[in-house]
Amino acid sequence: MKQILVLALFLGPVCSCKMSRCYNDTELTRAAEQKLRSHYPQPAEHLATAARGAKPSCPLELYRQPASRELNVRSVSPWTYVTRTLEDHFPSSYSEAQCLCAGCLLVQRDGSVVESSDYNSRSVKQSRVFLKREPCDKGGYSLKPVTVEVSVGCTCVKVVSGS
Repeated sequence: MKQILVLALFLGPVCSCKMSRCYNDTELTRAAEQKLRSHYPQPAEHLATAARGAKPSCPLELYRQPASRELNVRSVSPWTYVTRTLEDHFPSSYSEAQCLCAGCLLVQRDGSVVESSDYNSRSVKQSRVFLKREPCDKGGYSLKPVTVEVSVGCTCVKVVSGS
């Protein structure tokens, strides 16, 4: 029994080292892409539709145009996509939804569109796994899976009194 315990104490660290392999600079990107494909599939990216640094506005005029196929434009809580960057992560950039209205768009009986403050636009979040590049003690880098909350769309919700 003592021999098994001693063996487990020596093998434990050996086994855990294999789980976080170190890669040199040339191997790192290829390893990250392969791990993302096989273990952490990534959703399709949307093209960023907001200009960098531009303050988005609530697009009441969208409802006066013919209906689009895109959900983010047809929603009563419309959103745009912005590109976000995470240094030392794979993938290093991704698209995230940004709500365009504080309230929600309502079509009136006369066909006009108003933004109602009786409702709030709120982002819908999804957990995504990214691989973070971390330095190894003996040189190179390891890839550590990290979870990041990413806004994937917006929805319309009732206002809660007192908030």
